[in-house]
Amino acid sequence: MQNQNFARVTALALGIAGVLAFGQAQASGFQIKENSTKALGRAFAGSGAAAGDASVVSNNPAAMSTFKQSAVQADVAVIDLTADFTGSGRTAFGTPLNGGNGGDPGDATAVPSLAAIFPVGDSGMTLGAQVSAPFGLKTEYESNWVGRYNAVESDVKTVDLTLSASFDFGSEVSVGAGLIYQRAEATLSNAVDFGTLLAAQGVPGFVPQGSDGFASVKGDDTGIGWIVGMHIHPNERTSIGFSHRSEIDHDLEGDADFTVPSNVATILGFAAPGQFIDTGALAPLTTPAVDTISVSYGVTDNFTLLADFSRTQWSSMKNVTIYFDSNQADSVEDFDWKDTTFASIGAEWELNDSFTLRAGYAEDQSPTKIETRTPRLPDADRQWASIGLTWQASEALEVSAAYTRIFVDDPEIAGIVSSSSSTLTGSYDADVNIFGLSAQYKF
Repeated sequence: MQNQNFARVTALALGIAGVLAFGQAQASGFQIKENSTKALGRAFAGSGAAAGDASVVSNNPAAMSTFKQSAVQADVAVIDLTADFTGSGRTAFGTPLNGGNGGDPGDATAVPSLAAIFPVGDSGMTLGAQVSAPFGLKTEYESNWVGRYNAVESDVKTVDLTLSASFDFGSEVSVGAGLIYQRAEATLSNAVDFGTLLAAQGVPGFVPQGSDGFASVKGDDTGIGWIVGMHIHPNERTSIGFSHRSEIDHDLEGDADFTVPSNVATILGFAAPGQFIDTGALAPLTTPAVDTISVSYGVTDNFTLLADFSRTQWSSMKNVTIYFDSNQADSVEDFDWKDTTFASIGAEWELNDSFTLRAGYAEDQSPTKIETRTPRLPDADRQWASIGLTWQASEALEVSAAYTRIFVDDPEIAGIVSSSSSTLTGSYDADVNIFGLSAQYKF
């Protein structure tokens, strides 16, 4: 029995590479767009061009120049994912995998955002700050489900602090830039089929699925990025926004914790010392760059059309390499993701001085491929349908609400291989409901 036969169950057994590159968020990949209830209500059409939305601090800082008063805006989106798996799997020996369908891996999760904008006198400069969550995921299956060797829990959180400034010197063009401080955390787990691994080595007394263990990993890091933008406003009815958000590099550093059955631990102690022991781990992660074009056009005094087109550079996610502090071999998992586009169109209708109605529709591409799709991301192309309403309670205070239904094309898992060489095949019936609520106060 050779150590390298167990070294193959490193990052793949832990699933750490999968959780970093695959997530069930409500935009493609593990992207989260929900930093504005107003934008949510129009499927994010005009996200970097529409006036009166403080989320432009991190969507397009140049558009902060449209604010003539200081403003504070608080948003919260509740994201409710539903995904039902139907399928089966087989061990490396061809026997069926036991276990159920995992239940509903999604749950209702609140994503808050807080933004503030401050015009600096008559200088033409505007300052802003925002705390938001641009990337993340949360899925958790039952611990004994059929796909437990691929995934049980996947939880990734990123929190951004964006500090921005815009400059408008009376022309038709304003420019802006921001610095992004990003905190990233990851927690994940899955089962390990030691029975199959030892049976494959001819160790007597071991059979597939007969000696399951468990692996769990936690890691975190901070990184720095930036955003630049331009806001063109040739007249009172038309505005066009451009923005570029940079990649942000992380080295997620933390601990790998293994639960190994006692009879397996005894054998590993002799045959593969240093394998499947609690140890430190590090995994580089890069959140992708995003380019966005936004348009807002006032057809009449109370009716506005808006549109958005963004390109997310997921192709930077070629692979994830996992490094361990123990003598367990490092591991590389390839993803070969593609760049994706998000396109939306929306409208706002000012019913009267107190109420504004909005709606939107979006097409959202997935970066994943059926060859590499895993249960950590039952992801596919999506379609958004959104509605929203703003109540102008007073000259200073407004309250907004929104609802979005995301329809996910049936994602398929096509024989994805686990660390113990079991295969999982099946499909998901998935969709997402998002509820948003916000308040903005100007002073």
